Amino acid sequence: MTKAKFVPYRDFLELPEADMRSRAEAFRVTMARRRSIRQFSTRAVDRSVIEECVRAAHSSPSGANMQPWHFVVVSDPSVKAEIRRGAEDEEREFYSGRAGEHWIKALEPIGTVPLKPFLDTAPYLIVVFQKNYAISSNHQRLNHYYVPESVGIAVGILISGLQHAGLSTLIHTPRPMGFLRRILKRPANERTCMIVVTGYPAPDATVPVLKKKAFEDTITFF
Repeated sequence: MTKAKFVPYRDFLELPEADMRSRAEAFRVTMARRRSIRQFSTRAVDRSVIEECVRAAHSSPSGANMQPWHFVVVSDPSVKAEIRRGAEDEEREFYSGRAGEHWIKALEPIGTVPLKPFLDTAPYLIVVFQKNYAISSNHQRLNHYYVPESVGIAVGILISGLQHAGLSTLIHTPRPMGFLRRILKRPANERTCMIVVTGYPAPDATVPVLKKKAFEDTITFF
């Protein structure tokens, strides 16, 4: 394997401490406003906004720089409708017994049901696939490393970018998700991770009142 070429790191932008604190606080406030919504507007979103957010996710760090992800951006109404049909088929099985009593009970406060209209009302569905391995030009299998961690970081950047751009999001994970690989014609070395639903909230969108854990219970300093 060819060793990577190293060059001086000149892109680091050092800021005054006061600016660092204000930027950190502004980012916290922006992200604290993020809520998972299930009522989306059909209002159009400029494709360039979605593309820039996916480009940001594409810059994410990954194990051995393998970049084990593929983002399929779906706006075609017929494809979205097909995804909705597939997801609702799986969700009916999920809610009718596949999930188990404890999982269903945990979902009760949120009030989710098998019907998923947001899958064809939201302007964009970003379906995230993880590449478990790659195939080289000479047909050799190339292992990928830290795949779930790498894809998780990339999705976190994607969601943050969409929120920062002024859009709402929902992570949807119907189980199982093999139907998405079939609909979107993805290769066998990829596994569906999730659907990131994004767009503007509907005027009558609501969110549940949920209590977060105390910050002090989720952080430890040494």
